Amino acid sequence: MIVDIGLFAAIAVMVATGVYLLLDRSLTRMLMGIILFSNAVNLLLLALSSPPGNPPIVGYFSEGRLTEADPLAQAMILTAIVITMGMAAFILALAYRSFTINTDDEVDDDPEDTKVLERDVDIAAEDPDYDASDDPITGAPSALGDAYGPDGEPLTAEDLLRARVDVIDTGALPLPNVIRQKQLPPADEEDQR
Repeated sequence: MIVDIGLFAAIAVMVATGVYLLLDRSLTRMLMGIILFSNAVNLLLLALSSPPGNPPIVGYFSEGRLTEADPLAQAMILTAIVITMGMAAFILALAYRSFTINTDDEVDDDPEDTKVLERDVDIAAEDPDYDASDDPITGAPSALGDAYGPDGEPLTAEDLLRARVDVIDTGALPLPNVIRQKQLPPADEEDQR
């Protein structure tokens, strides 16, 4: 196999440039990075595939070729081109939507993520209305439910169990620390044989 150093150097430059463009906040540059990176990978697949040969069609030959060409690399490259075009269309739609809303295509920081990062981890000690069953980082409710009473006082385990019994259990979320006792139907005499 003959290795073309110039081709591999061009592929390396294209991959490095594509990754650099992908890390930018501009959707247009991200799109250019994805296209450049995918073209570099396509060239790499072509460079590493089998040497040129006869077409993989019965009855067709090329002069000076003794072996058949492997169509797998070409099929993979064709598939990668289609996938890249789909991703490009999606990113172009995102860029257009971002431009019509914000008049730029920059990806901004999410304000909710900034709030989560600025939150104090020990919220339960400071805020009596804080639900102790919520996740302390994201504030998302957990399966345990509200662990505080109507006046903000923490519920005891018995009070919490009593409060959970009143709730209709759909079985969608497991109830931690709650012992469930299933009543089995009485066994028939025929089943015992």
